[in-house]
Amino acid sequence: MAPPLEYATPQPPEPAGAVNLRSLFSLLGPFIGLIAVFALFSFLEPQTFPTIDNMVLLLRTTAVVGVAALGMTLIIISGGIDLSVGAQIALSCVTTAWLLVAGVHPVIALAGGVASGAVCGLIIGMTITQIGLLPFIVTLGTFSALRGAAIGIADGRPIYVTGAKWLRSLLDVNSAILGLPPGVWMLLGLSVLVAAVLRYTRFGRHVFAVGSNEQTAILCGIPAGRVKVYVYLIGGALAGLAGVLQFSYVDTGDPTTAGGYELTIIAAVVIGGASLNGGRGSILGTLIGAMIMSMIDNGCTKHGYANWVQQIVTGVIIVAAAALDKLRQRAP
Repeated sequence: MAPPLEYATPQPPEPAGAVNLRSLFSLLGPFIGLIAVFALFSFLEPQTFPTIDNMVLLLRTTAVVGVAALGMTLIIISGGIDLSVGAQIALSCVTTAWLLVAGVHPVIALAGGVASGAVCGLIIGMTITQIGLLPFIVTLGTFSALRGAAIGIADGRPIYVTGAKWLRSLLDVNSAILGLPPGVWMLLGLSVLVAAVLRYTRFGRHVFAVGSNEQTAILCGIPAGRVKVYVYLIGGALAGLAGVLQFSYVDTGDPTTAGGYELTIIAAVVIGGASLNGGRGSILGTLIGAMIMSMIDNGCTKHGYANWVQQIVTGVIIVAAAALDKLRQRAP
């Protein structure tokens, strides 16, 4: 009989106790980057960027990216990737609006949006584990398929909704609780929950173990395939919730929404210290990474930079973060 899994599985990185220079850099690096980006755009746009109203706007946009990035963190830690997350957000956004127009209760519409993402994640996870295709190939295909499905459901145009005020106000500053919109509180609550799952549960240890070395994890008795399916299922559900928040933010079911969010979300996770090779990542780092990406988008817009500049910056950030991760792995 295999030994108890609690002892057979490796522990997550960054354990309590002595912190070496490498782990200290992983903890402080994203935070230093956040301060640097904030200082840069505060210097470039001192009248419009470092204001309370703009900070609230940043939190609203971070909520969408951040919720989806929580799921992407699980996926990347487990050694996977999901290039279809933006399309999942768009599909959820359209599904939520379509259900509301059909006359269903807002709670059911919210559940439908989340469920649409969860089903997508389940299909992706099953395809990867049962057929044995690479996550890159599977999610690249679903990226196109889901975006097409969103356009088809919406009949190629935005779906406008009336009523369902509370669902449409999840990211409305006028519905703020203790100064923050409900959607931001959702992000914070889910962050605590996912972080606790990763650190204190058997499933969390299994996610790290599969991402660190899948074959070793299997030899230790960990059901790697099942872990991957659950990871993509959870990631899809969180992308679905992000789609509901996106619907609240844009106040319409737009099938073209969340274009380019795939790289933004992946960049947020990688900036936060996750390794694209799997086995390492943190929720706090992901939240900081999401804030950095939102600041870059907001700051570039306020400074008048074109969208293509933001795309270049995002690409450079991903490559630079991956290069730093490789250097950390080579360091003694």
